[in-house]
Amino acid sequence: MKHQQLIVGLDIGTHKIACVVAESTPDGKLDVIGIGTHPSRGLRKGVVVNIDSTVESIRLAVEEAELMAGVEIKTVYTGIAGSHIHGYNSHGVVATKNGEVSAEDVERVIEAAKAMNIPADQKVLHILPQDYIIDGQDGIKSPVGMSGVRLEAKVHVVTGAVSSAQNIIKCCHRCDLEVADVVLEQLASSEAVLEADEKEIGVVLVDIGGGTTDIAVFVGGSIQHTSVISIGGDHLTNDLVVGLRTSPREADILKRKYGSCLTTMVPADEQVEIPSVGGHEPRTMPRQVMAQILEPRVDELFELVKSHLDQSGFRNQLSAGVVLTGGSSLLKGMVELAEEVFDAPVRLGTPTGVGGLVDVVSTPIYSTGVGLVHYGRRYRQGERQKAKRKSKPKGPSMWQRMRAWFGDTS
Repeated sequence: MKHQQLIVGLDIGTHKIACVVAESTPDGKLDVIGIGTHPSRGLRKGVVVNIDSTVESIRLAVEEAELMAGVEIKTVYTGIAGSHIHGYNSHGVVATKNGEVSAEDVERVIEAAKAMNIPADQKVLHILPQDYIIDGQDGIKSPVGMSGVRLEAKVHVVTGAVSSAQNIIKCCHRCDLEVADVVLEQLASSEAVLEADEKEIGVVLVDIGGGTTDIAVFVGGSIQHTSVISIGGDHLTNDLVVGLRTSPREADILKRKYGSCLTTMVPADEQVEIPSVGGHEPRTMPRQVMAQILEPRVDELFELVKSHLDQSGFRNQLSAGVVLTGGSSLLKGMVELAEEVFDAPVRLGTPTGVGGLVDVVSTPIYSTGVGLVHYGRRYRQGERQKAKRKSKPKGPSMWQRMRAWFGDTS
């Protein structure tokens, strides 16, 4: 197998590290051939706080994926998340050079759109075109070759903390891995779980991870809003630790096995054995007690998501409703409670568009990992198209951005 046929997604999450290895087939399909997971040690709310622990977790996950796939992993596409991520909508205008829009004109208008003031400790991660306007005509997605003298672009600019990106790249380098690109996690997840029709008529992706909940709004086929809420599955576990007076490990096991965020979905007479700490005997209590602890926290999370949607101005444009994904979205009652809070259709998003180990990756746990693989294939296709046109890439390449993050101008 040629190495260039491999695309590897590395989801560095707060709760787990997931490595997904896929092979790009000649007919353009993606087959998942290897998966490796390991509990994440060294991250808090999506941000690296202990490099040595993170490196060890990444190494073990990658080794497991290599063993399953029977390949050596050298290059990965990795995700980035955390409250340091910010998204902005911007607008740029240029005059076309020859009365016809060229690839160079598109590059110039995107550069003009990203000319905005951002904090000194932030760097641009993504410039995502939303819409092009030629001589007042909007709704144009592919402007190259069209006639016109005035070209405008609406874009969504995503920025992240320089230090957070540096630390993710540093951890990968210590595992002898090259980083092909650093990708916003909810953008990656959207590649795997959202349908084109949903993006067109309006949908919000809510990716509930261990440390954060990532939001991405799509309207008109393009991303319109991104934001991050610093509440995730670990907060639910911590609530159970306090409410049940048990250890974090046991609380997490109980949450996965018996947890529900809707009290009405739990039989009133069902009992659960709760392990105690300090050598005390286990206790038995109604399962509904767990639901009574979890329901207010999940309700609070969805209310915060709704507040973010109100602030974005797109809440009333989401005809396709809400798509929940991420490992914490598997908690029983999530979809039903979300439907009550949002008063909109809600579904659970699982990865699609891949072959191979489909039965393993068809769970919200792997949405970001599979999405990174989808993103990697699209990124490669875009690079090949640029090479064929022999035109310069739009803005600095990922390698140039990484050198800039590390202050290397050589």
